[in-house]
Amino acid sequence: MNSPFQNDNYDGLKLDSPGWVFFVKTSFGCALLGMLAGVVMMPVDLWMRGYIVMGTLFLVGSSFTLAKTMRDQFESNKMINRLSQARAEKLLEEYHRE
Repeated sequence: MNSPFQNDNYDGLKLDSPGWVFFVKTSFGCALLGMLAGVVMMPVDLWMRGYIVMGTLFLVGSSFTLAKTMRDQFESNKMINRLSQARAEKLLEEYHRE
């Protein structure tokens, strides 16, 4: 049975602490609510508020997409490096046997 305080996942990668995850989610929520409250309180026409809200939502969505893409690239490069290292170790092992 896994402990809720265990810090390693099945790949050996370090998981973030529960406190950090809470902080990140809370920060995101506060920033989004603050932005939306600011838009609601702005003394401008409704169409201007709509434009700012749509821009904010698009920016948030594209930020998630960018972060996920960069994470995927990092994970892919890490796997390629692991495969290269395994091949090199295999070659060295075969060389030392001879």
